[in-house]
Amino acid sequence: MKGLPALLKKVSRLRILVVGDLMLDRYIWGDATRISPEAPVPVIDIDRETWTAGGAGNVALNIASLGARCTVAGYVGRDEAGKKLATALGEKRIATIATPGSSQTIMKTRVMVQHQQLCRLDRESPPADYRVSANQAEALLSAEIKACDAVVLSDYAKGLLTDELVARVAMLARTAGKFVALDPKPKRKLAFHGLDLITPNKRESLHLAGIELPPHTPFPAAEVCARLHQIYATKHLVITLGEEGMLLSSHGKILKTIPTAAREVYDVSGAGDTALAALVLALAARADLVTAAHFANAAAGVVVGKLGTATVTPAELKAYIAHEA
Repeated sequence: MKGLPALLKKVSRLRILVVGDLMLDRYIWGDATRISPEAPVPVIDIDRETWTAGGAGNVALNIASLGARCTVAGYVGRDEAGKKLATALGEKRIATIATPGSSQTIMKTRVMVQHQQLCRLDRESPPADYRVSANQAEALLSAEIKACDAVVLSDYAKGLLTDELVARVAMLARTAGKFVALDPKPKRKLAFHGLDLITPNKRESLHLAGIELPPHTPFPAAEVCARLHQIYATKHLVITLGEEGMLLSSHGKILKTIPTAAREVYDVSGAGDTALAALVLALAARADLVTAAHFANAAAGVVVGKLGTATVTPAELKAYIAHEA
């Protein structure tokens, strides 16, 4: 990838605001050598536990890991999980704007046995506990929006991002001339319009476009891109296709499909967050969409070669791209 050092230098000067569903990713690492006498399930001998920021927090971690400054806004509970989440963000010099609420911190616990995920335990609270009014959002975020270079709306369908909040944040960002991106979760189908970038996966793009396909039907890329632009008027659309790479579209027209950069897939946890973070950073640094997608594709390629929710550094990205060349 030509121009990578120059692009990384521009990225290091950026300041990004992430708004979305924060959560704590907890990992329990151990081994299983016997079956429980109480039920036909493995007994896990725990070796250690680790924690990191998940959800919108993982987007923020990836932004910071690639060298930019980052502030993340979302709900952090006043509980032990909230303390660990705040610590995980603070250790990477990520500023946190805590939204009001009375719930426990969202936490996903993954039990890892011999480097494989055995199961996942989710602790969540009702979505109503996370809702923030448009006026509250403006009071909390207006100064940071004016100071940043781009705003990322990271939706994990937990309830923080509402139509009203997205509309107000987008309005404030557009007024300030800032780049706005959204990673949508169609099962909550937010109303949005005129954003700079959305990054659904293949299934999500079909849902957003209102298209139902019979099994084994080819993906109707041109129809999906045209319809999404018609409905949402988004400038750029990047559809992540898993092992097939990324489909790039601008103003409803297909630009190209970029094959996946991954050499070895170890764990896809958080790869979408990495791709989103890298795309936004490159586009905010004034790269064109194709260059930004190659940058994001390589970043995701590094992350899926790691176990668990992970991030990528500039040094890792340079080494990865040099190996690909």
